[in-house]
Amino acid sequence: MGSRESCTCTPGLLYSLIKIKTDWVGKGRKIMPVNTEAFLEHLAVLAAANNYFPPELYERYNVKRGLRNPDGTGVLVGLTKIGEVHGYILDKGEKIPDEGRLLYRGIDVKEIVQGFLRENRPGFEEVCYLLLFSDLPKKEELDNFSKILGKKRALPNGFVENMILKAPSPDVMNKLARSVLASYSYDPSPEDLNIKNVVRQCIELIARFPVMVAYGYQAKAHYYDNKSLYIHFPREDLNTAENFLYMIRPDNKYTPLEAQVLDLSLVLHAEHGGGNNSTFTVHVVASTGTDIYSVMAAAVGSLKGPKHGGANIKVMEMMENLKNNVRDWRDEEEIARYLEKILEKKAFDGSGLIYGFGHAVYTLSDPRAVLLKDKAIELAKEKGLEEELQLYLTLEKLVPQVFASRKKTNKVIAPNVDFYSGFIYQMLNIPKELYTPLFAVARIAGWCAHFLEELISGGRIIRPAYKNVMERRNYIPLSER
Repeated sequence: MGSRESCTCTPGLLYSLIKIKTDWVGKGRKIMPVNTEAFLEHLAVLAAANNYFPPELYERYNVKRGLRNPDGTGVLVGLTKIGEVHGYILDKGEKIPDEGRLLYRGIDVKEIVQGFLRENRPGFEEVCYLLLFSDLPKKEELDNFSKILGKKRALPNGFVENMILKAPSPDVMNKLARSVLASYSYDPSPEDLNIKNVVRQCIELIARFPVMVAYGYQAKAHYYDNKSLYIHFPREDLNTAENFLYMIRPDNKYTPLEAQVLDLSLVLHAEHGGGNNSTFTVHVVASTGTDIYSVMAAAVGSLKGPKHGGANIKVMEMMENLKNNVRDWRDEEEIARYLEKILEKKAFDGSGLIYGFGHAVYTLSDPRAVLLKDKAIELAKEKGLEEELQLYLTLEKLVPQVFASRKKTNKVIAPNVDFYSGFIYQMLNIPKELYTPLFAVARIAGWCAHFLEELISGGRIIRPAYKNVMERRNYIPLSER
């Protein structure tokens, strides 16, 4: 699949690819009809031709594309106490692979998960408290925090009808972004950056994101998919995972294991350091001093991108494609041959990517995938999907082997969180349209924590530099062009 980086098209060649015929002419006060489509095509060619940079320019000026160093590590642009993502060790400039580790406020997320699962209770509310305030809540604090979240779930009067149902969206993420921006109009103090007010706003956003997503999906399902409309009022007595399943299902029913698995997924998606695209977006936009709703809407827009929050959907699409093209799911040789076709860009989407494997930071393992895998196994047994589970386990075994064979590399290729999260959502009978919005439901906790951090310790507007490489030109009068 081509990319701008590999494009060798010159402006002249780009012009020759599309022959433009326009009949737009202006004569004095008489305006002739415009062939709109042809003119837009003409403008598209101009845009493509005049915004391309040869790769050597980036090397010449030592541009850190994507804010990445030449060795793939991220450019250090800030400090944080919230999340830490560890995937390798740097020794004299060399990246040495290491087991993945994810810390929330200095605590290994594995320990957090083991803690609340051992006590057979939900963990998302505890993690939200920890991320926001840097302390593990005492029982009374956790109870009070959970109760406040429950009370804040209900959307303002008229919000559902006016902001969601009257303007449904075919994409729930766009609906969520609009709902976040609309919340500004329902807030009595939307611009007040006093910490107490911002904490109140953060709690309301964490509480209301699941409700906005659930209603946004119901509106989409009704107005775009011709399905029945179900609007269930959120319940204060349920935790976040339970409430979400309650609201998206027509019969409101769910099993304890289903709620537990979804809760775990929310915990593992709640935060991932300051360098991921959507969290960095929070810092960039918040550094301008704008309101929290503008910041969070921008973060939602960032997360919507398929290179960020939509990866587990690509995993599910790839798995469906594989299941349709591999006759015997137990035949490892047949599966391996199809994986080779994917790598050779001869199967699935032609990208040459095996989705759900590898990560920008993690090398030997993604701790989130390790934790989700255990629950995926447990849930598959409850749902009677052991055969499909075995296919996932087989891929986890074969992909590194196929990758090493075809790419001639000893690089470790481990499954990432997206490999099992999509499968878990499928087993929970959650529609694909909700996979990325669910990511936002979890990540709003981390975003709010980073908003507070930028507000309190940022101080300067984030303004990186760009090198202008356009040649100097003279202005030409309109009559001479």
